[in-house]
Amino acid sequence: MSGRTFLTCRTGGCRANAIAMALTGWALLLAQPAYADFTGKVVKVADGDTITVLRDREQIKIRLAGIDAPEKAQPFGNVARQSMSEMLFGREVRVVEQGRDRYGRTIGRVYQGDVDVSAVQIKQGMAWVYRKYSKEAALYQLEDEAKQHRLGLWADTEPTPPWAWRRMAR
Repeated sequence: MSGRTFLTCRTGGCRANAIAMALTGWALLLAQPAYADFTGKVVKVADGDTITVLRDREQIKIRLAGIDAPEKAQPFGNVARQSMSEMLFGREVRVVEQGRDRYGRTIGRVYQGDVDVSAVQIKQGMAWVYRKYSKEAALYQLEDEAKQHRLGLWADTEPTPPWAWRRMAR
């Protein structure tokens, strides 16, 4: 042990260093966003990938993780919204929070009972896998099956993905 370290420890420096390290650790831990699962009732369906959930008198706008549904003005936009509404409106859901998007919406996986709503929208051809944000092989497989069976938006010979639609609309 070096003389300096020994002197620091003998004069109480070790304890001060340990406290400083502990506080730094806590600060880093607290700086990380804390996401929590929650349940609530679906009170609004904006489109095929965005809902509003009422939790303890607070309305929380949720963007479903992993999918991108057609925009309202886009072909199948209203059909995707209707599909989501039939599945969720007025029902209790569980949201597994994954973060926030640039519009301040909560990004999350939504479950109605044990059913993954993102997977259902993909399976029925009501949404694309959001390639920019999802690497889940299971969702890609569901999308491939929907394409093969020409379900929902895949009945169109060349459907335009929403991210391309939004870029063209600018």
